[in-house]
Order: sequence, then structure tokens, then C-alpha cells
Amino acid sequence: MEAFEAVFPMLIIIALIAVLIVLAIGVIGMLRGGDFNRRYGNKLMRLRVLLQALAIILIILFVFLFQ
Repeated sequence: MEAFEAVFPMLIIIALIAVLIVLAIGVIGMLRGGDFNRRYGNKLMRLRVLLQALAIILIILFVFLFQ
């Protein structure tokens, strides 16, 4: 259980960094416009929402399990 307590915050950090990266790529793509934005803009924002949901679920689980 101690190993799980050490790894769980790292999973949260990884999820938050993934959200930040996808958000940055999506925003830069929207600012530049063009073919990349038409092709991947909506997919990137959907991926961001999914990653945010994952990060929130991990945070809630962390608080619930280790309170």
C-alpha cells in the first residue's frame, strides 16, 4: 500500500501535464489555423476533456482513499 501511496500522486501529475500539453497544442493550432486546425482541432479538445476527467477522477480517488 505504501508503494501505491507513492505512485498515485505521480499519476495525478502525469495526467495534469498531459492536459497541459494537449491544451497547448490545441490552442496553438487554433491560433495558427489552417489544415492542422481543421483536421485535429476538435479531436484535441475532446482529448483534453477526457484527460481532464481522468485527472479529476484521480484526484477524487486520492482524496477518498488517503484522507
